[in-house]
Amino acid sequence: MIQPVNSNKHFVAIGGNIGVGKSTLTGILAEAFGWKAFFEAVDENPYLADFYADMRRWSFHSQVFFLSRRLQHHRQLVDHPGSVVQDRSVYEDAEVFALNLYQQGHMSERDYGAYRDLYEGIRAFLPPPDLLIYLKASVQTLQARIRLRGRDFERDISAEYLSRLNMLYDEWIARWRSCPVLVVPADDMDFQHDEAARQAIIEAVRESLEPAPVRYLRYPVNTR
Repeated sequence: MIQPVNSNKHFVAIGGNIGVGKSTLTGILAEAFGWKAFFEAVDENPYLADFYADMRRWSFHSQVFFLSRRLQHHRQLVDHPGSVVQDRSVYEDAEVFALNLYQQGHMSERDYGAYRDLYEGIRAFLPPPDLLIYLKASVQTLQARIRLRGRDFERDISAEYLSRLNMLYDEWIARWRSCPVLVVPADDMDFQHDEAARQAIIEAVRESLEPAPVRYLRYPVNTR
């Protein structure tokens, strides 16, 4: 196991579109640094299959479930005595997914207003991460990885939907100011199977846990 970066407690959040590899990277960093992993509660959401079948009817229910579960995780990781890494943060639920549902007419103005008020009211009391890792990938890469993991309720997610989410993710990252950001080119890095890619991202995370502006991970590394 790689030795911890230092004796300080770290809170690292991993964000990115559906299928980009957040859970995989969460496990890799948890093992590499000895951190506690908090995984996204996708399979526990009782509304998710219904949501994909009828987004307008179930969007508010599904998003409130994710918000409540993410807030529970946020409280747990803040209280955890050691360093933690989180698979998808509470922020992107509101800044990407709920916003997209509202913009596309899948969430009513009344429901979106109630959801946003709840999110903003709670966010004011949440300590931000020390580092946000943004896994950025093309729609083609996302579709391929979604097919590989074989979740039935994700099978019919359209390229258009993934493209809109990518746009909202980019816009969110552009205005994010609460902590440093490490942008990872997930199209080019198979950190699940490629040891060189895995070590590159581990070292980039290590370096990023120092005060710095937005960083872009360049891969492959030019060793000349």
